[in-house]
Amino acid sequence: MGRVTARRPVVRITGDRTSRRPDTLAVEEPLEIQMGGRSLTVTMRTPGHDVELVHGFLLAEGIIGSREDVAAVRYCNGVDESGANTYNVLDVALAPGVTVPDGAGSRSFLTTSACGVCGKESLDQVRTRSRFSLPTGFRVTAQALSGMAPRMREQQKIFRSTGGLHAAALFTADGTLLELREDVGRHNAVDKVLGWAVTTGKVPLSDSVLVVSSRASFELAQKAVMAGVPVLAAVSAPSSLAVDLAVETGLTLVGFLRDESMNVYAGTVH
Repeated sequence: MGRVTARRPVVRITGDRTSRRPDTLAVEEPLEIQMGGRSLTVTMRTPGHDVELVHGFLLAEGIIGSREDVAAVRYCNGVDESGANTYNVLDVALAPGVTVPDGAGSRSFLTTSACGVCGKESLDQVRTRSRFSLPTGFRVTAQALSGMAPRMREQQKIFRSTGGLHAAALFTADGTLLELREDVGRHNAVDKVLGWAVTTGKVPLSDSVLVVSSRASFELAQKAVMAGVPVLAAVSAPSSLAVDLAVETGLTLVGFLRDESMNVYAGTVH
């Protein structure tokens, strides 16, 4: 699996028995996103699908709305102690005429729940920056939703070997898996799968369901809205601000999606 996993020694204790052996861990490394040679943000991610991550991040920040808005993405010469390229710095060139909205990207310098903006301001920012209106006629059944989380778990190949990665997956309304991405950061997993949609010309995702293996934070709900996703389903709980955003924008928000049970916090599941 290359740089996505690493081996480290571990002492395993089982009852009164102790053994030493190597363990497989998820790799976590910084990725600096630059624009025109100037740093935009740094995020801790699992290497792989970096170009998709950048496209998804720019979409969620309201900087781009399609793949045509990006002229080029290239790795810069970030090097380690030996002089080898770390592939941890990406520079983005926007297409002619595409400008960066005021404040875009600045919030993401802190990629934690402590984003430093109040709830009302956050909701206003998403409403004014989103390029896509969520569809009102999209329908998904509880039966279809109940099959999505198990299907996502089946495809989490790196999680099975490490136990340390989040997943984000896009499904059709009938439960067909479109694409899945894994990452040590839940927001990065979402950016990667949304970036896949951007680079393949599938945005807005007006006929898709986004399923995440984590809780549904405001940030993840924001990313769904910015990509035009009508339904966000999480295997864990949503935050209060995520629910507020869902109600405000018409996003259907489902939490505790586990087998045949789920909580619908906003919108309608048929």
